[in-house]
Amino acid sequence: MTPPPSRTEAPAADRTTAAVAEPPVAVATPIADVTPGSAPAAAPAGTPSPASGGALVLVGMLLVALNLRAAVTSLGALLDEVRGGLALSGAMAGFVTTLPTIAFAGLGALTPWLVRRYAPARVLVVAMLALSVGQVLRVATDSAAVFVLTSALALAGIAVANILLPMLVKQHFPHRTGLVTGAYTMALTIGTTVAAASAVPVAHAFGSWRAGLGVWAGLAAVAVVPWVPLALRARAARRAATPTAAVATPARIRPGRTRLGWAMAVYFGAQSLSGYAIMGWLAQLFRDAGYRPEAAGLLLAGVTALGVPVALVMPTLAGRLRTLRPLVLSLTAASTASYVGLALAPHGLAPLWVLLLALGQGAFPMILTTIGLRARTAEGTVALSAFAQSTGYVIAALGPLLVGILYEATGGWTAPIGFLLVALVVQTTAGMVIARPRYIEDER
Repeated sequence: MTPPPSRTEAPAADRTTAAVAEPPVAVATPIADVTPGSAPAAAPAGTPSPASGGALVLVGMLLVALNLRAAVTSLGALLDEVRGGLALSGAMAGFVTTLPTIAFAGLGALTPWLVRRYAPARVLVVAMLALSVGQVLRVATDSAAVFVLTSALALAGIAVANILLPMLVKQHFPHRTGLVTGAYTMALTIGTTVAAASAVPVAHAFGSWRAGLGVWAGLAAVAVVPWVPLALRARAARRAATPTAAVATPARIRPGRTRLGWAMAVYFGAQSLSGYAIMGWLAQLFRDAGYRPEAAGLLLAGVTALGVPVALVMPTLAGRLRTLRPLVLSLTAASTASYVGLALAPHGLAPLWVLLLALGQGAFPMILTTIGLRARTAEGTVALSAFAQSTGYVIAALGPLLVGILYEATGGWTAPIGFLLVALVVQTTAGMVIARPRYIEDER
């Protein structure tokens, strides 16, 4: 089934009547059985319309997205202060910086299991509470071990939310997949940028690194608010459901047994590998090229800042195109040009390389949009999201580590940039597989 080229609307089979407020069984509604061109399946009795509470769902999604990297980037900005305050060893500090990808990979994989048992709104309430509480507890301790454990609690909330957002787009906004994905990806990018830029000033203003990390717990607490009434509505809907309204559960969707699932995971992993490597090492590259530390930091921030409009536009383009090949190849071309430029002339044309890097990093919002475009149902979306992201983050964890090893071994940037170019080839190969319209439910 090929999506229409001029609209972001999903096919008729995509038009699920599920809402966050539904009982968990609604996630498994066999919408994929709807024949193309036929009317969408009727909603079970007592099921609210997808439009009901749509504005509240959108606000809730945007608030969640603002939190998805703040706990990570604020720690990165204050890592030296945290190491000194908690007497972290070099090995422990390295583990802390790798912990996000470990948590996103391991805990994100549990999300489909949670959604089969609880309504997504209830899961998100717990996830955002875990994020808020974890951030508070980790700044209230003087123990390195407790700091790691409470950071893991906070990251568990982020890991679950990472997986749920594409599914919520599919459930509530099937005809605006690109627009809504672009909006929440832009919110994610803004949250990332603001946390990285303001963590140190906040810490200095209050005289402690603990303030620079702990302030983001308040933002996570705010993100809980829109989901509480939706979670209560879901609970009421489940109690009101009658046995005759129950819907049979279809066969489990297992993306790990499909070519499409692995292509999505490899693409997600390769682009995340490059993204984490850039965030971790680009400032050092510019410093080695002769820039002062402040200027190098601004150039790094420029990649994220320029990524905000890219994050908004890219999902809309992905939703409108008949095939993703032009986008995949264009992103590859931008990344290739930036890597070659950084290897040959890192100082003279640095702003240009930063711009091209920001364009190349548009692969992240594109792959998030593609998760929804390559599934017919909410169940398929959450299964594909969990597999692609959890497996992808395992791959991504290698990026900063291998770049650091190559930089240390060679004393320069030719080998690390060569490694990123190889990763880009892998990313592009996987991108060619996911570019063609197809659905994970058809590959079971």
